[in-house]
Amino acid sequence: MRFDVVGRALPPANLFDRMAATYDALWTTTPIGRAQRNLVWREMDALFQPGERLLDIGCGTGEDAAHFASRGVTVYATDASPAMVQVAQARGGFAAEVCGAEQLAQIDGTFDGAISNFGALNCVEDLPAVAGSLAALVRPGGRVAICLIGRFCSWETLHYGARFQFGKAARRWVGHALACPPDNIMVHYPTAAEVRAAFAYDFQLQRWTGIGLFVPPSYVKLPAALVRVLAACDRLLARLPLLRAMADHRLFILVRK
Repeated sequence: MRFDVVGRALPPANLFDRMAATYDALWTTTPIGRAQRNLVWREMDALFQPGERLLDIGCGTGEDAAHFASRGVTVYATDASPAMVQVAQARGGFAAEVCGAEQLAQIDGTFDGAISNFGALNCVEDLPAVAGSLAALVRPGGRVAICLIGRFCSWETLHYGARFQFGKAARRWVGHALACPPDNIMVHYPTAAEVRAAFAYDFQLQRWTGIGLFVPPSYVKLPAALVRVLAACDRLLARLPLLRAMADHRLFILVRK
């Protein structure tokens, strides 16, 4: 078990260390991975301008950091997994350091905004504590974009329900589940109201949208041409209040008070 500087348990990095070499092939460069990430960038790109300083929490292999660095944004990328950070550092164009979400208080300086993509914060036990640490780093008026795994995913329920794997079909519904044996990481699935409450003291929730309403989770295999059609449907409909709650991920845009 690993601990941060004040003795709190951290999620095991071993799983993500093992995945680092193959993560991009398994997710980033797949049609589904690319489609979901493009949907996220569609929402995020206008939030951060060239010359601004951006914090990337849970950067993984650095795909988002490289994207924003290419747009002239100064990126400081962090991840709890040393192997993931090593892959990110090899990209160049931005700084990347080992730092878990629970360790944000160790970071010095002020940022114009922050991002955390594709569920990095779902592994956090105390989301309000992370929000408090983040508030100390982001300037007033700065934007924070957080993409979390949703409480309910219509694709997941249908995919596993049709295979009579009802435990997997409903695993998100209770709000938490052990995942990724043998590491057994506890994954939390907060509701939109819980996310709003976790950040309410220092941040104003501006809006949130679904990511992967029609584009499925990565374990669903579909032809690339069909994924492109589904991504177009996402762009049209995933912001609607009733439908956005059925997506694989939820992207929250917050403003520092």
